[in-house]
Amino acid sequence: MRDPLAKKVVDIKPSGIRKFFDIVSEMKDAISLGVGEPDFDTPWHIRDEGIYALEKGRTFYTSNAGLKELRTEIAAYMKRTQNLEYDPLDQILVTVGGSEGIDMALRAMCDPGDEVLIPQPSYVSYEPCAILAGAVPVIIDLKPENEFRLTAQEIEDAVTDKTKVIVLPFPNNPTGAIMEKSDLEAVAEVIVKHDLYVISDEIYGELTYKGKHISIATMPGLKERTILINGFSKAYAMTGWRLGYACGPANIIAQMTKIHQFAIMCAPTTSQYAAVEAIRNGDADIARMRESYNMRRRFLLNAFREMGIECFEPYGAFYVFPCIKEFGMTSDEFATRFLREEKVAAVPGTAFGNSGEGYLRISYAYSLERLEEAMKRFAHFVETLRNEKKES
Repeated sequence: MRDPLAKKVVDIKPSGIRKFFDIVSEMKDAISLGVGEPDFDTPWHIRDEGIYALEKGRTFYTSNAGLKELRTEIAAYMKRTQNLEYDPLDQILVTVGGSEGIDMALRAMCDPGDEVLIPQPSYVSYEPCAILAGAVPVIIDLKPENEFRLTAQEIEDAVTDKTKVIVLPFPNNPTGAIMEKSDLEAVAEVIVKHDLYVISDEIYGELTYKGKHISIATMPGLKERTILINGFSKAYAMTGWRLGYACGPANIIAQMTKIHQFAIMCAPTTSQYAAVEAIRNGDADIARMRESYNMRRRFLLNAFREMGIECFEPYGAFYVFPCIKEFGMTSDEFATRFLREEKVAAVPGTAFGNSGEGYLRISYAYSLERLEEAMKRFAHFVETLRNEKKES
């Protein structure tokens, strides 16, 4: 029999995040700090709206692009938070999570051989989605001395005449790095100079701890060349509702909608009705959860300082990215041994690209009690490793 599988799919490595999550789920008394999922329940007023939609029998397909009411609320949200104006009828598409938006944007914009610049460490799906779209991923290694921000010079060094799209993954998963206005201004000049398009993944935009998140689309000349990806999973604790959205130029959104039409039909109807309530009345929920995350963030940074573990201060998302290079192990070896000996799961930095070697991603989307216990175990593990080093 001929091989039934597509080589480009077989060659894609499985997500490095799930490996440790699957192990810890079978381990008694283990603590997982590996999954980027809020520990909060979806706020009740949002759940109630989903329940009400079911009770009213709203179980039909919506339009391919999503409920008009939801797209109108998304447009209003973008206006009041970023002062960006999008037409809800042809510049906004409701997606099955932000991940579908990333996939569709790459497929709609890339021809075979087009190059896509992908800064790493970053979310695991960008590179595989570029490959599945027939594009060539070109990796830009972000540097710890720049606090894992993307610089204009790094783009200049990576651009060729085949470069078409750049992914902008900020606030960043896994590092928690953000891009401030001055960073974006410098990057925007290079993007316009080389006539690039941007996929800006802003799923953590509402979870920032140093001023307000600024979208690259607000920079001069960038709105018309940016697909802005966001969603409801992180900010509103709605991961299982699987709902996101893409905002951008009408001609690109139209082609993304075509892909969405044939592959998905529409995002879940119940989720869309709940999302109307979330985006309309959920600002206080975001503020409450952000405050809690910030407290946990500060706790972890202080814990690492006390242990003598190097960790730059992240100002976005809900992750810290401590450096474990002093122990002379790979990230995978460190994480595996940490899980085996202390029953705590963290994700090796290499799950997010080769430039993540020597780091761990630790999520603080967990209760403070769980984080406190995990840090006790981390401190014990670090002490053990340092004692071993002295004795060797």
